[in-house]
Amino acid sequence: MPTSPSTAPAWTKAPWFKPAAIAVGAIIVLGLLVLLARWLRSTEAVSHFIATYPGHATLPADAPVGIPAWLNWQHFFNMFFIVLIVRSGLQVRFTTRPEGYWKRNNKGLIKTKGQPKKISLNLWLHLTLDALWVLNGLIYGILLFSTGEWKRIVPTSWDVFPHAVSVLVQYASLDWPLENGWVNYNALQLLTYFVTVFIAAPLMILTGLRTSGAWPAKAPRLNKAYPIEAARALHFPIAIYFVAFVVVHVTLVLSTGALRNLNHMFASNDGESWLGFGFFAAAIVVIVAAWFLARPLFLRPIASLMGTVTRN
Repeated sequence: MPTSPSTAPAWTKAPWFKPAAIAVGAIIVLGLLVLLARWLRSTEAVSHFIATYPGHATLPADAPVGIPAWLNWQHFFNMFFIVLIVRSGLQVRFTTRPEGYWKRNNKGLIKTKGQPKKISLNLWLHLTLDALWVLNGLIYGILLFSTGEWKRIVPTSWDVFPHAVSVLVQYASLDWPLENGWVNYNALQLLTYFVTVFIAAPLMILTGLRTSGAWPAKAPRLNKAYPIEAARALHFPIAIYFVAFVVVHVTLVLSTGALRNLNHMFASNDGESWLGFGFFAAAIVVIVAAWFLARPLFLRPIASLMGTVTRN
């Protein structure tokens, strides 16, 4: 007879049991995927497929080579804002008793009818970081298309798809493809960057805008066409996507030639010196410092410059 919940061992009710069970299950599934990928690579058909499509899709002849310095700065700011946006977003979602509130002063260039709405200090930080992230994204988009760098992350050839499948099998088998991100990202990277920049990021902005106080409340047709429930249902999963992207991205950067990759991303060169690592370490220090400083004691003086801050 199956064990009923009331007679289940006491240790199965411990707080650590579910996370541990999920972790063990994930490890087993990943192990099976590795074995499957290794078996596939041992077959003649898949081996020939990988030889035909090693992993790098065809780029336009005039695609730029190298990582410009402005992209290094964009990468840092993007990393900085995403980490703090996720942190503040989790606080907004799970904090039941905020430690402070903020209300915009109804004066100056922007005025509204009636009294401005009071929001938690956590939400103020989240919306402020969102605005800065969007501004950073606009600058990135302008530079991306004005310098031709878009050709490195926008698919321009159908062969990107078989190359991406090949890369996926190579990653899954733990016999990873040769990397040359200075010249050409592998096809799976290219597609992931494209989805992140041109699909996930705009959806994050649109869903965040819909759930914010900036969205017009008295617009019945617009609100019916784009209900807030739909935005809320999408916003959190997209945030999870960004977290997963960052985790996988950092893992691959550090495990596929860390010094060279960090020089690409932070020092705008293709060498293997420790310069990029130094800039990366400094960026981590700044982000960790901002993480611990993003609390009411330090936020109140800044928020008070934009409105009225109260404790309740």
